[in-house]
Amino acid sequence: MMSGGLRGSKATWEHVYFHVNNLRMHCVVAGSGPTVLLLHGFPEFWYSWRHQIPVLATSYRVIVPDLRGYNQTEKPKGVGQYSMGVLLEDIEGLIQEHTDGKVTLVGHDWGGGLAWTFAAYYPHLVKGLAVLNCPPPPLLAKKILTDPRQRKRSRYIYFFQLPLIPELYIARRDYEFIERLFRGWAVDKSAFTDYDIRRYKEAAAKPGALTAALNYYRASFRRILLAPPSKALSRIPSLRVTCPTLVIWGMEDRAFHPSLLDEIPDYVSGPFQLRTIERCSHWVQQERPDEVNRFLMEFLSDIH
Repeated sequence: MMSGGLRGSKATWEHVYFHVNNLRMHCVVAGSGPTVLLLHGFPEFWYSWRHQIPVLATSYRVIVPDLRGYNQTEKPKGVGQYSMGVLLEDIEGLIQEHTDGKVTLVGHDWGGGLAWTFAAYYPHLVKGLAVLNCPPPPLLAKKILTDPRQRKRSRYIYFFQLPLIPELYIARRDYEFIERLFRGWAVDKSAFTDYDIRRYKEAAAKPGALTAALNYYRASFRRILLAPPSKALSRIPSLRVTCPTLVIWGMEDRAFHPSLLDEIPDYVSGPFQLRTIERCSHWVQQERPDEVNRFLMEFLSDIH
């Protein structure tokens, strides 16, 4: 365990290692009060929440893990180690063993997909759900299969199914892919400093990290996307979230077609809010942190 200060703020936090689901998981922990669990996406790590941690920690206990396989968390070998069921067990263990009960889940990108699914299948552990630029996984799978607009944006998922080649492509030229992904997609390029890009490259370059990150896609999408067309749709699981839910969406997202927003409410039976941010990319909490923080604090205040 060690303490430090978030870059650019006076907040303090701890780097801790929790043992959950036979996994040594690195987390950043800050603040006190009701627990808010922040789940990052691809190809990130806890650092993607650097602008949210000091704000949320003024009123809440914030836990921000490096998800399985990322950065300083252990990286088990094998695609099966990154199935949705295993990833959900990681979150379950983290909540049951290291919090005092229900938490509010906040997820972005892949972390959002996990948050959607966890809230649906473990409602007794979730007080509220906030998801940033990620549709419910069953909706995304359906749209990839039936909507050419989303299928075009999701071509990378098919590429990620290949062995080894995606790892080599991402790592070439000193992980140039990482910089192109963040700055190339961002509307406001200045949201990512050279320091930020270096942190993401260093995390991706850790032994086994790239394969682990890509195994999320291999484990969760292969069964559906590579199935015969007659069977693919029938393999999409159902999902329904009953807790209060907030969706925050940067409207210039290159990964997800905005038409997804029309159907997201179909997957929520509890109170639902949608907050959109114009002139903002997929990296919404890093590109427009002030608005995201305001939306999150308002949502948390309403449910606590």
